[in-house]
Amino acid sequence: MGLWPDCLWNKSMPTGLIFVLAAVSEIAGCYCFWAWMRLSRALWMLPTGLVFLSLFAYLLTIPDSAAAGRIYAVYGGIYVLIALAWMAMVEHVMPDSRDWAGAGLILAGTLVIVLGRHS
Repeated sequence: MGLWPDCLWNKSMPTGLIFVLAAVSEIAGCYCFWAWMRLSRALWMLPTGLVFLSLFAYLLTIPDSAAAGRIYAVYGGIYVLIALAWMAMVEHVMPDSRDWAGAGLILAGTLVIVLGRHS
């Protein structure tokens, strides 16, 4: 079992789901700090943000890859989509056509990394 219970450390969890959970955790953690600093929200937002950011870092250790940088690059493409969804659902600001065009370009690059032949 190791440090984490098997229900928390599951190498068979789909990588896409891990990336989505990591992106939500990272954005939520950063948003907690942003809300405290910029929106004068309560001090409890800081430790909450630390918990989310720690979860984010942990989640990115789960996918199996020889190169952490490649995992982070692919995660970045997913992050952009989740960030736009966060903007719409949490901040109530709808992404515009340029936001979606940029996300499309980034996802195209992500696909090159995912589907490309690596030595």
